Amino acid sequence: MSSAAKASHSPQLDTIIMVETFIREHSGEYKKRALWENLPKKMMYQTFSTIIAYLQDSGKIAVDAERKICWVYNPELIKRYIDNTDLKIR
Repeated sequence: MSSAAKASHSPQLDTIIMVETFIREHSGEYKKRALWENLPKKMMYQTFSTIIAYLQDSGKIAVDAERKICWVYNPELIKRYIDNTDLKIR
């Protein structure tokens, strides 16, 4: 499949934001399929899976021991640690 064909099947930004918002509001409540079934707007499961993979790869979500999807991205906390001169990276 050419890169142009792949790009035409990429999720739109508003769809990604909708999934991010829903996960933030319902963090730890749903497993993957149940999350997809409860989204405010319907989408193809393949599109949803692409978004979930992107969010995992970017460190915004994680899957807990029960396989529920949790929002973990916290830029304020990261900034606080970066700004703390007492902490050092080994």
